Amino acid sequence: MNIAIIGLGLMGGSLALSLKKINFIDSVVGYDHNKEHQKQAIKLNLVDKIIDINEVKNCDVIFLAIPVDSLIRVMDSLVGVSEDTTIIDLGSTKSKIVASVPPQIRKNFVATHPMTGTENFGPSAAIEGLYTNRVVVLCNLEDSGEHQQTVAKKIFKTLGMKKYFMGAEEHDRHAAFISHMPHAISYSLANTVMNQENKNNILALAAGGFRSMSRLAKSSPNMWEDIFRQNKDNLLEAIELFENELTKLKQNIKNDEWGKVHSDIQSGKKLHDIFD
Repeated sequence: MNIAIIGLGLMGGSLALSLKKINFIDSVVGYDHNKEHQKQAIKLNLVDKIIDINEVKNCDVIFLAIPVDSLIRVMDSLVGVSEDTTIIDLGSTKSKIVASVPPQIRKNFVATHPMTGTENFGPSAAIEGLYTNRVVVLCNLEDSGEHQQTVAKKIFKTLGMKKYFMGAEEHDRHAAFISHMPHAISYSLANTVMNQENKNNILALAAGGFRSMSRLAKSSPNMWEDIFRQNKDNLLEAIELFENELTKLKQNIKNDEWGKVHSDIQSGKKLHDIFD
């Protein structure tokens, strides 16, 4: 099985490192529009070689590991692949991507979202094992060809991922609360502090809590602008509900309603009972 990966940043590069260890995969080649990323990917031995965007159509499996807006644009260039080719996207939104797949390659296409990543980006951020023991969501799988379903499931199983299945719209609403809103909050938190505090105070006083909450603000602006745009309605709903909770806490603090403040904190603390 020959694999092509379009996009050799954190997600694509990490995927390449893991795929190269799988015995039924013969080669892992890559493409990235960024020439510097191409050089880094070869230097870091992420892929066996860099190929032209048109050459990827000759591979058995094509992974799309690029920002969601770019992903939609690239799909038109994949029309004409063999009926046995499997195209797997790794986008963080699903509804608009699924709706944008050209009908000629809909059976080839498998819509997925691996729930993994870090705040870093680019080929140098690639980590072997990034996908191991993580969840991958497969959306609208009934619209993919049987062969493509089998191939995708086999690869994700071999990577050690836990598979979940849901519709694209359901996925996007859940992702807005669990992934997209936290990124929006992290960017806003970082901007709030930077607008009020000088660099020396931030370096001296920012401890674990602030670092943890602002860590996501290191994420790629290009990627997250696309995600926010594609999942705008769900993200706005999530932000508004968060604002309601924050306003409630603010009013309880303002009114010296410390019993209610304690109750709010206790209620929020229960979230980690799910993880623990």
